Amino acid sequence: MGYASQYGVLKTVGKAMSLVLTMSGPLIAETRQVVAFGDSLTQGYGLQQGEGFVPQLQAWLTAQGADVQLVNAGVSGDTTAGGLARVDWTLTPEVDAMIVALGGNDMLRGIDPAASKANLAGILDAAAARELDVLLVGMQAPGNFGPEYKARFDAMYPELAETYDAPLVASFFEGLGSADPAALQALMQRDNIHPNADGVAQIVQTMGPQILAWLEKTED
Repeated sequence: MGYASQYGVLKTVGKAMSLVLTMSGPLIAETRQVVAFGDSLTQGYGLQQGEGFVPQLQAWLTAQGADVQLVNAGVSGDTTAGGLARVDWTLTPEVDAMIVALGGNDMLRGIDPAASKANLAGILDAAAARELDVLLVGMQAPGNFGPEYKARFDAMYPELAETYDAPLVASFFEGLGSADPAALQALMQRDNIHPNADGVAQIVQTMGPQILAWLEKTED
């Protein structure tokens, strides 16, 4: 085969390879970056590395085949006001979606649910401005501040979920789901506020399928 013929064959092969790469490029899915935006429950307070909510959820999602990278944006002690103050610099251009799990510290401090709801709305507005998919995680107040406070606090999550058309996980703690104080205590740290590693594992087993369904539904 002469040089010209060899060159022609190589040129044809090169074009074919280029066409294959061009066609296959868009089919290669990029890992989605999801920010887990919350307080100490998200951050993993009191737990060893790998035992917190974010690493356990990451491991669960990976085991299910989800191509997602969770970013731990939990700040211990954070309120909804604190979350609103940091949301803009948290949502970098790399972020594709957001899990919002804030409000527990507002409830512990007896903050007016109207103020908490406004702060959460501001966080959801920031996500909407960036066209990010959001999943909202709720919380239920105990009766310490009276039935009116509890009703207003509990209601703000489903109301916001409806307003912003965001899926809602009813409660961060729904995976613990035991009315038996002794059984519940075995899943909590000594402060009886934060789950231990086993408690987090149960939370992830319950919340994981809801998060996976949300990710699959919102996947481009």
